[in-house]
Amino acid sequence: MARIKIDDVAKTYAGGTTAVHGVSIDIKDGEFIVLVGPSGCGKSTLLRMVAGLEEISRGEVRIGDRRVNDLDPADRDIAMVFQNYALYPHMTVRENLAYGLKNRKTPKAEIESRVAEAARMLELGQYLDRKPRALSGGQRQRVAMGRAIVRKPAAFLFDEPLSNLDAKLRVSMRGEIRKLQKRIGTTSLYVTHDQLEAMTLADRLVVLNAGRIEQVGRPLEIYHRPETTFVASFIGSPAMNLLDADVGGGQLRFGSATLPVASAHSGPVTLGLRAEDLVLRRAATPALPFKVEYVEELGAQRLIHGMAADQAVTVAASPAMELADVMDLSLPADRLHLFDAVTGRRMAGADARQPAFA
Repeated sequence: MARIKIDDVAKTYAGGTTAVHGVSIDIKDGEFIVLVGPSGCGKSTLLRMVAGLEEISRGEVRIGDRRVNDLDPADRDIAMVFQNYALYPHMTVRENLAYGLKNRKTPKAEIESRVAEAARMLELGQYLDRKPRALSGGQRQRVAMGRAIVRKPAAFLFDEPLSNLDAKLRVSMRGEIRKLQKRIGTTSLYVTHDQLEAMTLADRLVVLNAGRIEQVGRPLEIYHRPETTFVASFIGSPAMNLLDADVGGGQLRFGSATLPVASAHSGPVTLGLRAEDLVLRRAATPALPFKVEYVEELGAQRLIHGMAADQAVTVAASPAMELADVMDLSLPADRLHLFDAVTGRRMAGADARQPAFA
């Protein structure tokens, strides 16, 4: 196990295109960090620079006590798990697990011991003599993870390892990855574009956008207090409602609704509201009319999509709620998020109610 320190790391390609702009992350020994963001945000490029598969244009990467910028991937004491498994099709599971150790001239008895331990942890014992073609996608991914585990590296690097799996298998596999990492305690850096996967796995999230860090924090901290409109719209399903509103004289105005806010700002703002924090009521004369357009039935809840103050709004509600064409929408005074209308940065005042984080 080892601490990973990424200090002002940047990547610029020939022709002047910059994929990563001076990113700094301090990953503690044994911590599980998830890099999350949309396609093209630079998360895989950053991971590949840590692994030594991409040259670093600026900055420094340290794994443990060593500066690794100029070290080959094989000398960095890391193990990678890729989305395409990268198994040798002509080898059995046992041979795939042992291959890296054999190349390192590890004693035979130790190889057998490590392979047996990994097979036990990943429940692969009955598949050790099978070839990859005789395995399911989830089993192949467990073999790829096992090959990393037997190395006993200082750090694991995961590059979207669940992208090729179906939805049900992804849910079970991410649970296996999290339990395994907690059991082994190896420092891990994980890349995904799936924000639900990121929220489930991470000790801390690093939200990336266009090669820059938008926010770093524990999953619930980021969910309850996004620092930018980008984070608010990316983290959470459904995405936070982001609405045009005005503030002045300590009052927030959205359509016909007026609420007190602790902000000295005056002028347009972006109002953020989580779907589960909004309340709908049947009313003859709604104070803030909400016109229902369509409903998503999700079983345990329903998402009601409609219009309020000429803007699209999504509300999460109980499946038992009786709906009308027009309903009364109530805004939660203690769950407001205000963002600068120009910069998209979070403004002081009117913060959403915060839970206590351990």
